[in-house]
Amino acid sequence: MAVLINNLQEEVPLEPGLESLVEKVVLAVLDQEGCREETEVSVVFTDDDYIRRLNRQYRGVDSPTDVLSFAQHEGEPMPDTGGEDLLGDVVISLQAADRQAREYGHGLRREVAYLAAHGVLHLLGYDHQDEGGRAAMRAKEEAALARLGLGRG
Repeated sequence: MAVLINNLQEEVPLEPGLESLVEKVVLAVLDQEGCREETEVSVVFTDDDYIRRLNRQYRGVDSPTDVLSFAQHEGEPMPDTGGEDLLGDVVISLQAADRQAREYGHGLRREVAYLAAHGVLHLLGYDHQDEGGRAAMRAKEEAALARLGLGRG
């Protein structure tokens, strides 16, 4: 499994080890969900302005958000070439993550880890439009984080 991480923002300094932590979280979710070894996920760190533009363009919502997921497996199925399984992209606003970490009373690392897990679950088709979906997603998010010692304190 491969996790590609790109930082496109300068607003929030990257804490040492944050990229490594995000990679571990993504891999934990993929493993937990039984994904193939060839699965690849891209994670992009942005600022509020960039994610706001994406949110407006792709969701019609003209405001920043904390995380967006762009799945490659939506719509018509692609033929299986036996090679890489490009799952999609997770875009995280580090500015939003920083605000939320302070609001929820935990560190930036925990918040970014949570958002990464949340985004990957969206790539895998999970949603939180109703209470059942919300509860299922939350349980999977927390299970993946607990495997890495990042469970709720």
